Amino acid sequence: MKRHFYLVAGWLSLGLGAIGAVVPLLPTVPFVILAAFCFARSSPRLEAWLLLHATFGPHIVAWRDHGAISRRGKVAASIAFAASIALALAFAPWPWAMVPVIVAVVTGSWIWTRPER
Repeated sequence: MKRHFYLVAGWLSLGLGAIGAVVPLLPTVPFVILAAFCFARSSPRLEAWLLLHATFGPHIVAWRDHGAISRRGKVAASIAFAASIALALAFAPWPWAMVPVIVAVVTGSWIWTRPER
């Protein structure tokens, strides 16, 4: 039963990561890292597929080995945060326009304090 839970959670995380590739403020790589964590406990074949993936594999390995986020990933996250803030300030009513600002400051601060590899 536990194996099935991790398998379903892995696929859900992978799906959220795919959605996050196009939706601002929804990250991609953290969900893919979570999928790798779940697949490690449910399907070694799917875990190996993610670890060997040309796009996501290096990020997962860097996170597992060093807790590291690439400079390119940090910059991409910052650009996505800036776009989300701009959209919120342009279209969201006050005080809701401040939600992306607060999320970006808190999350962005954490991202930029991670080591780089």
